[in-house]
Amino acid sequence: MTEKKIRVLLELRPALEGFAGIPQEVRLLFRGLRKLDSVEVEGMLQTSHRRLAKGLPVKVRRWGKRLSDAQKYKKLSNVVISMTERPYRNVPDIIADWFQKRAEAFILRGGVLTNLGKVRLTRFDATGFEDFTWRTLFSRTLPASDFELAASANHRVNRVPWRSMHMVGLRNLNWSDKPLYPKLDTQGFDVFIGQTPYPARIGKGTRMVIRYHDAIPVFMPHTIPEKSVHQTTHFYALLSNVESGAWFACVSEATRQDLLRLFPALEDRAVVIHNMVSHHYFEDDTVFDFVPGIIRSRYYGSDPKMRDSPWLPKFLTLREQENFFSMNLPRKDEKYLLMVSTIEPRKNHVRLLAAWEVLKAEVDPAIKLVVVGTLGWDNEPVLAGFKSWIDRGQLFMLNAVPAPDLRVLYRHAAATVCPSLGEGFDFSGVESMASGGVTIASDIPVHREVYDDAAEFFDPYSTMSLVNALKKVLYEPDAPAKRAQLQEKGRAVAARYQPEAILPQWESFLERLVYDR
Repeated sequence: MTEKKIRVLLELRPALEGFAGIPQEVRLLFRGLRKLDSVEVEGMLQTSHRRLAKGLPVKVRRWGKRLSDAQKYKKLSNVVISMTERPYRNVPDIIADWFQKRAEAFILRGGVLTNLGKVRLTRFDATGFEDFTWRTLFSRTLPASDFELAASANHRVNRVPWRSMHMVGLRNLNWSDKPLYPKLDTQGFDVFIGQTPYPARIGKGTRMVIRYHDAIPVFMPHTIPEKSVHQTTHFYALLSNVESGAWFACVSEATRQDLLRLFPALEDRAVVIHNMVSHHYFEDDTVFDFVPGIIRSRYYGSDPKMRDSPWLPKFLTLREQENFFSMNLPRKDEKYLLMVSTIEPRKNHVRLLAAWEVLKAEVDPAIKLVVVGTLGWDNEPVLAGFKSWIDRGQLFMLNAVPAPDLRVLYRHAAATVCPSLGEGFDFSGVESMASGGVTIASDIPVHREVYDDAAEFFDPYSTMSLVNALKKVLYEPDAPAKRAQLQEKGRAVAARYQPEAILPQWESFLERLVYDR
């Protein structure tokens, strides 16, 4: 083991977003790299659409006016504000910013052609701003015990919005069949890790690694939002990353195979390092009595912004609302199925809904359905199917469920169902296993790979296939033995994705990149 630490710059933009999926993986990876003695990691702050304020200079000037401590903190405070709104500026600031913004646009557009301009990063020192870094970037995934580890880390600021960098690269397609993206100044870092194809080129002194989650924008574009833009930005940034010599750390072998279908020459530059599952998920002795309270407190209608949604039940009085929940929340002698996923077409909620309706009609009228996830896109058919059952108190939609509560829901669910038509990894099945739950999953390559023999599989295009899988695990005479078998195998499978199992793979991979050039 070399004494020199590997300096890593990790893109944190997705961490500004939701609870699960890529945002969760980014937070867990940052935490994991912070725990490695051989690695020194900083995050790169950038938003999708907002232009950020400038942080501190990376290099301290020998000549010229130096900032006082108060001025330094003011600049860093402006970075924080610029995440959500434009900081206050006086007239000289406005004029300077106007010229700087246009000069930056010129550099971005002209620099890609002349090879002179770069997107230069500034410094964000976390000291004094730990509350901001913790609550903005990390708290939705990491436990409070990780506060010092994560919140104290320093970062670099990329002022240019991620979407703007994409658009600069795509403009080159007006006269060429290949995009040309801006250069990102990563001087001083051994490795830059971008999440999903990243719209930039980097210097020769830094290795680019793309954390490749899936090729769904290419192979399943009918299931994504902003279909044309999303597919185009994904594909051309990916093409640029491939041609600039980037390495790809794929979240599964299934994802790697999709990548190789597109670019077979990547055989030696595409590796598999599975996602880490949060250490929040473990078996404990919480009782079922916690479940109704969690459902009640995390119910979509509890959010004032959602109360006027047409698919949620309407109550005339608070008493009517409380009577509704007291009558309908799951009881200890009743089963409930759990699904954890963004509500969008690829996740196949409609199939689960149809199978659950058959199960209620033929076998168990009391079984409930609990769906955890934010509202995605193109979800009108799903919500239309949910509505009548929501009104009857048989289906509960939850949002913003923290990991400790989700662990309880996994533990006491009759089964966690993962019916997706396509995935890069799919956290929910492994989280269920780690929590002592039972997983039933669609028979797609990534589920077979990640869940191995610890799940009951079904055809994602067949309602009766899912119905039969549910009956087998929940209602047939040997169902208790089947469940116990799945739980036992699930413990072994979940252990494969714990940080202590995954982090050595990252350490080995980074050392090979840096020292075996």
